[in-house]
Amino acid sequence: MTEEKEPSAMGKCPAGAQIAVVGAVNMDICGMPYQPLVGADSNPGRVSLSMGGVGRNIAHNLALLGQPVSLVTVFGEDLNGQRIQEHLEELGIDLSGAETISGFSTSCYVYITDEKGEMQLAVSDMDIYEHMTPRFMEKRLEWLNRSCLCVIDTNLPQETIRYLAEHLRVPIFADPVSTAKMHKLRGILSHIHTLKPNRLEAEYLSGVRITDERTLRKAAGVLLDKGIENAYITLGANGVLCANPSGMRLLPAIQTNMRSATGGGDCFMAALAYAYRAGLSSEEAARLALAAGAICTESDQTINEGLSVRMMYERAGFLPPHD
Repeated sequence: MTEEKEPSAMGKCPAGAQIAVVGAVNMDICGMPYQPLVGADSNPGRVSLSMGGVGRNIAHNLALLGQPVSLVTVFGEDLNGQRIQEHLEELGIDLSGAETISGFSTSCYVYITDEKGEMQLAVSDMDIYEHMTPRFMEKRLEWLNRSCLCVIDTNLPQETIRYLAEHLRVPIFADPVSTAKMHKLRGILSHIHTLKPNRLEAEYLSGVRITDERTLRKAAGVLLDKGIENAYITLGANGVLCANPSGMRLLPAIQTNMRSATGGGDCFMAALAYAYRAGLSSEEAARLALAAGAICTESDQTINEGLSVRMMYERAGFLPPHD
């Protein structure tokens, strides 16, 4: 692979086509201590409640970026599910492909950060997603195939992810979510258009131990050889490596006054989907995604409601194509 000198365009969607997101909605409960964490003890700090879930967060960020978006998910028959559903509808997100499951609770995600906002420990109750079976998706397949692209997260059952990979005709953008769930993508990488792993996830999916830039590029090359069209390996404070068959480029992180890292990756993915729909190059997509992720981390909440297209381009340092 050589350095990408003239990045190719990722793609462009038909006018009016929605971005479909298939994934999780959660009620997030965050505990953040005032001082460094002390194990096996009560730590004074702040506890906050917010709406989350990888799929929900991506859809919410896309709505803030003015994109037509639909979310395929399941809600529990409870107050949390009702609140989340009402809020998504207020954002203009299409929920015609979602369903409320009788007798189940909406999934819940409880996490603890350190005093700087970096997540240290989490517990998730996500049994409700076992209802998102291949049969559940089969009923929505024709509708999903009319979308611009489909973003999936690995909170879905493995057999459902495989079903979508084998039956969707639109580009699939996949978020591995966590090291505990990324194995669900093994064996289907040839069906993935755009993958957003972090370093550990890239190591697992490529089989290459990443210790420096050379091995980072080697891992990206393996992912491309497996059939992925665009790989964005996120490196936290060290930026992102964007790779496609035209080449690779390592881009530095955008400086940010971080208040909470939670949700930054979901905002990054939303920006990648936005960039694809806008027909931008892979490098432009990465720069927008870095900017969007930085903006997200400047809020205490999972979503930074101040995110906008204008702000994202300003932080990325270039103008929208129509300007």
